[in-house]
Amino acid sequence: MTRTRTRTSTASGAGAPPRSRTLPYLAAGCVALVLSLAVAVTIGPADIGVGDVLSVVASHLGGEASGLSPIRDGIIWNLRLPRTLLAAVCGAGLALCGAVMQSLLRNPLADPFVLGVSSGASTGAVVVVVLGVGGGVLSVSAGAFVGALCSFASMLLLSHVLGGTTDRVVLSGVAAMQLFSALTSFVVVTSADAETTRGVLFWLLGSLGGAGWTDVRLCLGVLVPVLAVCLGHARTLDAFAFGQDAAAALGVRVARARLVLLCATALLTAALVSSAGAIGFVGLVLPHAARALVGPGHGRLLPVTALGGAVFLVWVDTLARTVLEPQEVPVGVVTSLVGVPAFVLVLYRSRSARR
Repeated sequence: MTRTRTRTSTASGAGAPPRSRTLPYLAAGCVALVLSLAVAVTIGPADIGVGDVLSVVASHLGGEASGLSPIRDGIIWNLRLPRTLLAAVCGAGLALCGAVMQSLLRNPLADPFVLGVSSGASTGAVVVVVLGVGGGVLSVSAGAFVGALCSFASMLLLSHVLGGTTDRVVLSGVAAMQLFSALTSFVVVTSADAETTRGVLFWLLGSLGGAGWTDVRLCLGVLVPVLAVCLGHARTLDAFAFGQDAAAALGVRVARARLVLLCATALLTAALVSSAGAIGFVGLVLPHAARALVGPGHGRLLPVTALGGAVFLVWVDTLARTVLEPQEVPVGVVTSLVGVPAFVLVLYRSRSARR
């Protein structure tokens, strides 16, 4: 037991900077996020400055009137600011879920969608849009959220029947993903017209174009408690890096901890996907980049990963809405185009560091 604890504490901190050297990364991440939010809102066809953004925010929070015209005020407060904030929240949440899933499943290729949540959300959204289920009462986001939860419940049931081990969880997630992807394709092919198909495809690739304050409040309201839960299980995630047997030997209730973390990350992923669609590669690339900076210890890794994901997606979304202006590119397309070279670079650097 003593030997196992020694190996765990050593490995979880191996190659990682001490906590005092991690604080600058956190501080730099917070500053970069605030500056990114302020600057990204100003980018677009309307002539808006950072001072305008700050004055509008202060005005709506109870300060003096901004002095801007109602149109410019609306562009900042009702269009660009909620979209930019939602991009930050989605980036932070997806990166956080990716880091947790990679450690929990001991799979460096795991991401937030490995449990089939995104496929279920896509099915729910398509059923509402194409088939009109809900009679106009159920929104696309609500349908996507319900579909995501159904997919996750299917995965949990199947993995429990198959034995509940880590590899069975992954395989069950793949099965749920394929099932709900097939259902989505079937509904679109058999019931949708060309215009509806185009709109559904745009949503499936990830889009923040319809972001509003309700989406921001919902996603942020889920992100904060899930982040707290994951940070509270940081030592547990460190133990999971050595496998279930080693974690159990260290006193971790493996089944309970895994269920709590799976449910927390699935709930957060469902909320994010229901608001923004399936935005890939954020949860895969950012955790590896953060590990290269602060090491594998989850007490340091999780907050740095979340900050990195927030900054990353803010700028990716800004690029997506401006690069082909006035036409908008789906955010998921841009994250893949940017994420693939970044992922290759991270893998190359990690390979060089082992030599």
